[in-house]
Amino acid sequence: MEGRRSSTGWSPRAVAGDERIQARRVELRMPADLNFESWLHIGRNLKLITNSSVWWLGDWLVYGEKRFPDRYRLVIQETGLDYQTLRNYAWVARRFPPSRRRDALSLQHHAEIAALPEAEQERWMDRAEKEKWSTRRLRKELRQAREFPAPESSGEPDASTTVIVNLDTTRKDRWTQAAEAAQMPLTEWIAKVLDEAALAETTP
Repeated sequence: MEGRRSSTGWSPRAVAGDERIQARRVELRMPADLNFESWLHIGRNLKLITNSSVWWLGDWLVYGEKRFPDRYRLVIQETGLDYQTLRNYAWVARRFPPSRRRDALSLQHHAEIAALPEAEQERWMDRAEKEKWSTRRLRKELRQAREFPAPESSGEPDASTTVIVNLDTTRKDRWTQAAEAAQMPLTEWIAKVLDEAALAETTP
């Protein structure tokens, strides 16, 4: 008997290679006699699907912005997807074309370094991939690199710019809460939001 196809379009075989597995919208039904190897295989495939889906959502939104600029916002509302979350996915998708995405790293890894110049992105991705860093570990390493930058070996002066922003208490609290919700330091969150705004203004 042929296994049921899930309501999400994923067949049981796509998840586990076993027609007895039933992947539904709110349930993954597995037989009682499933062995350890099959159970482990399912977990690995689910991780792959989860990691891939956020890239798909980002690419989907980028396509919609270009192909249906007058209708994509309405479609997002109709699908019930969180607009800001998708905007974040789309921003990362733009910053990293498919040829530069690392299979071993999640979209969240890429998001942590999306605001950096391309050469810096590659350097951090190399390290994160080689040393198998979690997203949290990558964020920690980035923070330390910003707080304790390595001495310039070229002798050239530092080209960075310091920006001082005067905030009232209400705005600071609101920004801090948003940064905490995104699990980012406040300065990194500000830079990310500004990068997104700049990209939105300069993208045709």
